[in-house]
Amino acid sequence: MPAIEVESLYKVFGKGAKGAVAQLKAGVPRDELPKGVTAAVIDHSWAIEPGEIFVVMGLSGSGKSTLIRMLNGLIKPTSGTVRIGGVELGSLSARELRRLRREKVSMVFQHFALLPHRTVVENVAFGLEIKGLDKAARLERAREAVELVGLADHVDKLPAQLSGGMKQRVGLARALAADTEVLLMDEAFSALDPLIRQEMQDQLLDLQGKLGKTIVFITHDLNEAMRIGDRIAICDGQVKQLGTAEEILMHPADEYVAEFTADVDRTRVLTAEAVMEPCGTRDTSEFTTVESDVPVNELYEPVLNSKAPLLVVDDNADPLGVVTPRSIIKSLAPERESGDAEQEPQPA
Repeated sequence: MPAIEVESLYKVFGKGAKGAVAQLKAGVPRDELPKGVTAAVIDHSWAIEPGEIFVVMGLSGSGKSTLIRMLNGLIKPTSGTVRIGGVELGSLSARELRRLRREKVSMVFQHFALLPHRTVVENVAFGLEIKGLDKAARLERAREAVELVGLADHVDKLPAQLSGGMKQRVGLARALAADTEVLLMDEAFSALDPLIRQEMQDQLLDLQGKLGKTIVFITHDLNEAMRIGDRIAICDGQVKQLGTAEEILMHPADEYVAEFTADVDRTRVLTAEAVMEPCGTRDTSEFTTVESDVPVNELYEPVLNSKAPLLVVDDNADPLGVVTPRSIIKSLAPERESGDAEQEPQPA
């Protein structure tokens, strides 16, 4: 069963929202809707599997923050359904919805949302206090979560004594302490400087390897999306393309996605498996092997120093293909649009 599932999901703001949905379903572009009507989320239908990091990527106004608020019931859809663990949010009473938020879904915000008069451990324990957990139990669980995010030496500090990165770790620890199945992260690292942001990405991936949460991560930074997402949905109201980082880079669905991904450092995203070519009938017994998930930027030296192609292998050491300088260059070159395809020379 999917951890999260949305079906034909729309959110339109303004008068006549229901009528606007009907127009959108009939093919009317959102910029041609009546004045005062804004279509934020248009016909989303997808499912997220348990333990997946699902990144929603888009520019300002693409509907990504509206979407994440529909996933925990803070905003009601104009049309369509949201299911968490098979439970449709629209079928729940206000009390049942609050219970689902406490027990199933935690949220990590961009601006930390810490209580300034409470220490790190008290901030992390706050959600457990709301749940009614006794003080000793909630502080113990909070300390465990604080240790997970690397702040064990700062449990008694106040937010004002912390750096921005530390504050975001506190927010992440608070969500982990709630021990919910789903984490919703809305631009969680956007307020951080680049170095701290990368540290937080590393932290998140490390924690995910240990805890296996289902994570919906909202960002406007495509490099961040490519780095942490198992799958990425590129949105502009509607989903323009949904797939892995490699699928999106290698096979952009349209011009919008191609332009969106033009400045991504492909060498950090694409892996040996993405750039390999078939082994053919070659004798690979003497080839140097490389694991399938090694990024391309780590292949340059070995592929240039090897007299033979690199043999890409899976987790069982079974061969998948070979990497050559030609296969790397071919994969990193921008795809030609159909109109620019090379023509066969014509006779005079």
